[in-house]
Amino acid sequence: MTLTGQSFIAGQWCGNAGNGQFFAFCPQTNERHHQPFFNADHAQLNDAISKAQTAFKTYRRIAYAQRAAFLRKIGEEVLALGDGLIETTMLETGLPRARLEGERMRTVNQLNAFAAALEQDLAPLALTRQDPADPDRAPLPKPATELRYLPVGVVAVFGASNFPYAFSTLGGDTAAALAAGCPVIVKSHTAHPGTSELMTRAIERAIHECQMPDGVFSMIQGADYALSHQLVGAAAVKAVGFTGSLNVAKALLETIHQREEVIPCMAN
Repeated sequence: MTLTGQSFIAGQWCGNAGNGQFFAFCPQTNERHHQPFFNADHAQLNDAISKAQTAFKTYRRIAYAQRAAFLRKIGEEVLALGDGLIETTMLETGLPRARLEGERMRTVNQLNAFAAALEQDLAPLALTRQDPADPDRAPLPKPATELRYLPVGVVAVFGASNFPYAFSTLGGDTAAALAAGCPVIVKSHTAHPGTSELMTRAIERAIHECQMPDGVFSMIQGADYALSHQLVGAAAVKAVGFTGSLNVAKALLETIHQREEVIPCMAN
């Protein structure tokens, strides 16, 4: 499959050598790949964040059935990538075909599992708590109350090197956020940027097919650590999903704790 090396910013592919470039590394040959990938710049990331925040106003209100159809369509498009996806990932990671084919199905099943929960209307049941009124409570009567959990906003997701599908661009963190009504910005892992680009093409087609707002998903390519800190430090970002090393997690948490509003970071 032909790769561009670009980032995907709210419906648009962009990137050029002016911001610097990096290359994936082939473990089997101990050589870098010939395909360059272009570093996103800070303005492009800000654009992705701004458009995700705008998309949130629409996406959070989209019906569960529509979100479910969107998740299922993403899974279909992942499978439609066929052998090209598997072969690209084999080159980038050195993982065997059988291992990757199994992980690809796990990833599709994750998407379908969240879709099934939305289709069965389990989400309102699990995310709503009602307490009845108690007129006899002393010293004052208690009114009826209802606690309803709402989508938090834009979610930043960091892909893992050792699980290029299931804990990466369209892995469990992304699926959970989209199911909950939250736009996602993925920081692609530099170990498998071609895989991330192909997976992004799958969600791009699903976005168009299901008529979702463009800003619902962006994918950032880049080897500059400053991009990651810019992402988790942005006021519009309300949660982080991270799978990776302890040292990187600590560094991101340090930035998160410098924010005016400290946000949750689900790190593995």
